[in-house]
Order: sequence, then C-alpha cells, then structure tokens
Amino acid sequence: MDFDDIPETALAWHHAGRKAALATVIETWGSAPRRTGSQLVVSGAGEIQGSVSGGCVEGAVVAEALDALEDGTARVLTFGVSDDEAFAVGLACGGTIRVLVEPVGSALPEALLADLVAARAARQAIAYVVTPGAGAGRLAGPDEADLAARFRSDKSGVEGEVFIAIHNPPLRMVVVGAVHIAQPLLVMARLAGYDPLLVDPREAFGSAERFPGETISHDWPDEALAAHGLDARTAVVTLTHDPKLDDPAIKAALGAPIFYLGCLGSTRTHAKRVARLEAEGITADQIARIHAPVGLDIGAATPAEIAISVMAQITQVLRQGR
Repeated sequence: MDFDDIPETALAWHHAGRKAALATVIETWGSAPRRTGSQLVVSGAGEIQGSVSGGCVEGAVVAEALDALEDGTARVLTFGVSDDEAFAVGLACGGTIRVLVEPVGSALPEALLADLVAARAARQAIAYVVTPGAGAGRLAGPDEADLAARFRSDKSGVEGEVFIAIHNPPLRMVVVGAVHIAQPLLVMARLAGYDPLLVDPREAFGSAERFPGETISHDWPDEALAAHGLDARTAVVTLTHDPKLDDPAIKAALGAPIFYLGCLGSTRTHAKRVARLEAEGITADQIARIHAPVGLDIGAATPAEIAISVMAQITQVLRQGR
C-alpha cells in the first residue's frame, strides 16, 4: 500500500479538536480506482486528505463520514463506479468498492490509532484487524502466522468477515558503489517505490553531478549502513568489486534482518568473496543469504539491463520470498 500520512493526519485533527473520520477501501471488484487499503480522512468541517476512489465517490464518502462523526458509529458503504466515472480518472472500465468509515474516538479508539501511528513512525510493520460492525479492531504484527503472507505482499483485504489493513514501512534500498550500474538502478528503485541511498566514500564517484537528486553518503559503508538503519523492508546491493568497500557492507547487512542482499561479481569473484567471509567467521547459512552473481539471469549486458535484472530479483524476493 502507499505509505502516506492519512492515519497521522486523522490523529492530529482529532487531537486538535477538529474531529476526524477514517474511510478505508476494504474490498474491490472490477477496475476499482484505488487499491484495497487506500484511505481518506475527513474532518468535522468537511476537510479531506487522501483518496478512496480517485474522485468518483469522494463526495458521497465525505457526507457519510460527517454523519458518522455525528452519531459516532462506523458504517460500510458500497459503491458502483460506472464506466464513464472510471474513464474520468484514467481507467478503462468501472468497478465496485466497499468503504469502511470509522469516526476517531468512538468506533476507532484514539489510543488504538495512536499506537498505529507510533508503530508506523518506528518503521514497524503493523496490521489493523477489524470486523466491521462488531466493535473496535486490534493491531497485529507479522509474527502472527496467518498474516505473514499479507505483510510480504503488502496486500490488505477481507478474510471472511474480517478486514485486515496492512501498514508496512516504506521500502528502502542501499546501493554501495557509485558505478555506472547504480545510475539506472537508483532511478528504477525510486520508480518501484523505494527510498534509495547511495553509499560511496569516493566523492568523485558519488557526486551530485553523476547522481542528481539522489541521497548520497560518503561515509565508510558499514558506518553508513549503521547510521541509516537496516530492517526487514530494506534491500542492500553492493556494486564496487572492491573488497575494502563491499565486504564491510556485506558483513553489516548479514547482521541485520534485511530481506535482500545482492552482490555484483562473477561466480569466480563470489567464490573469493565467500572465502574471505568464511575466514572472518561468517557462517554458511549467512553466506547463503547473498544473491550472487546479483540479478536474475536474463542475459543482461548493459548497465541498464543489469539494473533491470537486479530490480526483478529484488521484486521476486520481496513478493515471493525466494
């Protein structure tokens, strides 16, 4: 799902005495304008932020949200989006959406929303689990086995009578080595929804001129990774071929719960890398986490093609757990 600040806005409006109701897409059929989990917040004055339909049914949702703020009860709304309405927001055909509206402070307890916001701020994966019409929901983590697949796929949805809203922290990617492959890779990572960081202590390589608009660290790789923080929503890619730069980053990454570690280099280069890591006490299970040679085997030759293969492999690991 999109990591925006809708829950945070709802809590801030509620604290400010402006009232707030959260509207969440809980189910879709056909070509729905927004995916399940998309949210809109409505204040007591009719102010809105976010979207549940791209504009097709926002007016009706706002009206229902204002009513919900008056009576303090949640409600589930069902809307059919016509082909003409869908075309207006860039879709080929219409669909149907169900929207859960919850006034903050009653149907959605303030303390529960505050805990959700705190988890998001701490980059903790969290799910909001609720049975619409059956009282307040609860928060759950990825340690619940029944939710693991949803967290991995970023997929909110309905199971039986229960709606599960997945709130994963934003995806991040750390690229070690300001080489040619890094240039298209950073662009592709951003397009795919990642917040990328480029790490290279060689300032002539990792320059703003070569990587305009990118976030660049000139710290030593292990220091940069420690300062940046590595978690289960982070991918690390090393590209320098230089053990002095790659190896410290690899060791730091292997000590963290990142979901992907890929290292550029031939099979022969990787064999030498493995020997160095083994000599430093890195276990076979840890080494097995490394994807090397990096990227899917698609016959990539140019820097851009290699970047495509890397992004494809990262996506495969993220979505399929391979």
